[in-house]
Amino acid sequence: MPLRGACEVLSISTLPVPKQLRTALFIPASVAPLVTFRVVFGLTTAFGGMRFWANGWIEKLYLEPGFFFKFYGFAWVHMPGEPWIYWLTGISILSALGVAVGLFYRLSALLFFLSFTWLQLIDATNYLNHYYLVCLLAFLLIFLPAGRAASLDVWLRPHLRRVRVPAWCVYLIIFQLCCVYFFAGLAKLNYDWLVRAMPMAVWLPERTDTPLLGYFFQYKETAYLFSWAGAIYDLTIWVFLLNKGTRTVAYLFVVVFHVLTKVLFNIGLFPLIMIGSTLIFFSDKTHEKAWNTLFGGLFGFRAFTPPVTETALPLITAPSPLRRKITLAFLPFFVFFQLLFPLRHLAYPGDVVWTEEAYRFGWRVMLAEKSGTATFYIEDSGSNRRQEIINGNHLTFYQEKQMAIQADFILQYAHYLADWYEKNHGFTEPIVTVQSYVALNARPSRRYIDPNVNLAKINDTFAVRKWVLR
Repeated sequence: MPLRGACEVLSISTLPVPKQLRTALFIPASVAPLVTFRVVFGLTTAFGGMRFWANGWIEKLYLEPGFFFKFYGFAWVHMPGEPWIYWLTGISILSALGVAVGLFYRLSALLFFLSFTWLQLIDATNYLNHYYLVCLLAFLLIFLPAGRAASLDVWLRPHLRRVRVPAWCVYLIIFQLCCVYFFAGLAKLNYDWLVRAMPMAVWLPERTDTPLLGYFFQYKETAYLFSWAGAIYDLTIWVFLLNKGTRTVAYLFVVVFHVLTKVLFNIGLFPLIMIGSTLIFFSDKTHEKAWNTLFGGLFGFRAFTPPVTETALPLITAPSPLRRKITLAFLPFFVFFQLLFPLRHLAYPGDVVWTEEAYRFGWRVMLAEKSGTATFYIEDSGSNRRQEIINGNHLTFYQEKQMAIQADFILQYAHYLADWYEKNHGFTEPIVTVQSYVALNARPSRRYIDPNVNLAKINDTFAVRKWVLR
């Protein structure tokens, strides 16, 4: 089949995009970059799960708490209890390994997405940007043909092998990674980051014992250097990765940048995820050569033969008409969602870092040094009994720390207290108020929540939280 014919098989005449873009999206491309991404992503997330288990974080984050904070709209996601939480974590680890080696690939990708996402939805105080990224990438892998080469599925059933896929399959992962970098950089274009060098001016002096670089961290100039370099890096690195002429040097910057952040800051697996995932930016030939070298050395044969030329075109994933329609419906929706969702905070007044309205899922990485206290009082409307709450009786230390600086958690906790005292102490229509103070980026602590508002009577919505002081 000639190249032009293959393009016609994969293109959709009804696609509401310019012809050149239509061709670029559906032209046959090597599956090798997807294979690299699949293996690296699967191994990294499996390692993360094993690390999570080995460090005792299952017990600390899931078994110790008696109350869990929820993401808006996901209050129905419950902690499965012991021993099921271990089973859920085990499924997450095993399915990630299944993705990596390509064994029952589609099922493994689906199970990993469901189990990992379930774990993240149990308690919103555990939210991290890279957990959200893992959920998104795992979701995409369910639908991408990343298991069609260099996988156990192909070894067991050779007829599944494909060397080419529609180019959008690779572009979609690249697009998602570009969004992470771009919006992370965009979020850094604020007064605190650029003019005050915050929170770097707070964090770096605490790390003067770092080998080689620690001496320089005592100077404010270093904080400005790190702040501005970080913003420039996030805003531009994805452009240089997309450009063939600058890609290799840009990837070296990726490695150096993320290794440095791993050494200096406690940000979990995010550096490893980004270092591994950005390999997908490299050319088809680079990935094929790497896999052929690896398989040649280990097993004595090439993973990608014949080479990706016109002779390999029959080994192509050609979607059915129904899949084409689904793809054309899904792609624009996913792209526009990822471009607009991180900007939803613009609909709210005030500093998003302070109010936390629409803060999550916007790729705001390491923007704030924030601490606070929240002292709750509950009053019985019937008897006027009033009592100060000891938060440690209801929350773990980590939960209390996170709750005190995030308005929606404060509200959830107030509702929990009202219900708890109504059921266990016979309070009638409990009144819950809070004395809360928050310090942001080395500013003096100031009041965060209106102390005169009965939080038990307020429901969290997408409306502006007028009870948050701005």
